[in-house]
Amino acid sequence: MASMNVKKGDRVIVIAGKDKGKKGEVIAAMPKESRVVVRGVNVVKKHRRPTPSHAGGIVEQEAPVHVSNVAHLDPKDDKPTRIGVKILDDGRKVRVARRSGEVIDR
Repeated sequence: MASMNVKKGDRVIVIAGKDKGKKGEVIAAMPKESRVVVRGVNVVKKHRRPTPSHAGGIVEQEAPVHVSNVAHLDPKDDKPTRIGVKILDDGRKVRVARRSGEVIDR
């Protein structure tokens, strides 16, 4: 199983599918399934049964998208970019945007 370049909190753009072109923040990453949940993307309606803690009805929520259908947004110019890895002087391994060389990890 290959590791994913996308982590929770990353800004991504959808590059394929019905939501192509939409931008959003990753709110959940599922490495075992190679999927991510992006805020405002792939919104589905779910019929929820009422329970003592919440009311029933039709609820809209984000469904997972395959990681191959999203691309990172460059922090500098907000355009899609690929990801590289760089080792800093203090020995930390960080992800960098290939487009601008900007460090993505905080």
